[in-house]
Amino acid sequence: MKRALIIGVSGQDGSYLAQWLLEQGYEVHGTSRDHEVASFPGAEVLGTRDRLRLHSLSLTDFRSVMTVIQRTRPDEIYNLAGQTSVGLSFSYPVESFESIAVGTLNLLECVRILGLECRIYNAGSSEVFGNTPVPATEETAFHPRSPYAAAKAAAQYAVANYREAYGLFACTGILFNHESPLRPARFVTRKIVRAAASIRAGESSRLELGRTDIRRDWGWAPEYVRSMWLMLQRPAPRDYLIASGASHSLESFVEKVFARFGLDWREHVTCNPGLMRPSDIDLSAGDPTRAREELGWKAEVDFEGLIDRLVQAEKEAG
Repeated sequence: MKRALIIGVSGQDGSYLAQWLLEQGYEVHGTSRDHEVASFPGAEVLGTRDRLRLHSLSLTDFRSVMTVIQRTRPDEIYNLAGQTSVGLSFSYPVESFESIAVGTLNLLECVRILGLECRIYNAGSSEVFGNTPVPATEETAFHPRSPYAAAKAAAQYAVANYREAYGLFACTGILFNHESPLRPARFVTRKIVRAAASIRAGESSRLELGRTDIRRDWGWAPEYVRSMWLMLQRPAPRDYLIASGASHSLESFVEKVFARFGLDWREHVTCNPGLMRPSDIDLSAGDPTRAREELGWKAEVDFEGLIDRLVQAEKEAG
């Protein structure tokens, strides 16, 4: 039985990845900052909570990283921890950089010192590219436009350095936006779906958003986490870009979500300049050719299917 360690198991990706690995017959260990008081809503929803072996770990605390890795001695490590909000990173840039870049470096250094023959997956982000008028590939130059993106870029460079300098099996998955009902309410896709449901129920009447002209490549999170596992099954480590290959505007997302609740979004949505970021990405587009050709992975759920799933989950929850 293979043993996997998911650092940051309580989030959206960690929850779906844990479910997937359990289905593959893995012994799954997961971490949060304090597992004895932390909630694991995703695992509760997916019915996996009782099958996980949990540990307390903070990536910025070298000693706790070393202790958990020594205790679990995993075959595969999935680093999904760290600050996850682009918007919040403008308010907390130091915390963002420490939890993402320094945390990743602590993980790599612990594995190097211990001499473990384990495989490491690092959660990268499409945010590192900035605007991509031509769909990004794994070779596209970085142009981060937020503290979060800058930290993700530094972490990806660190992974590449340890792979080349010390021979670690370490790779980064450069994932574009991927959504699910397990997203926290602060994420814009979940915010929009919940607002439409609330307006339809007569509980509210307005939704405030920042820019709606931005374009993103959105996908279905349960599919995307499988790519993480596929990367660690390869004969040699390599970074992969994971995307659907199609970009859509946030305005289109809003329009389609509201329409599924029988609403005209223009009657309920207003622009709030205070919600705009100091700098933002106008267009985010990815080319997942390498993942399709080498991993055999491609997105099966398209934009319309993603919206259907998000809306249906909200209606069932309501």
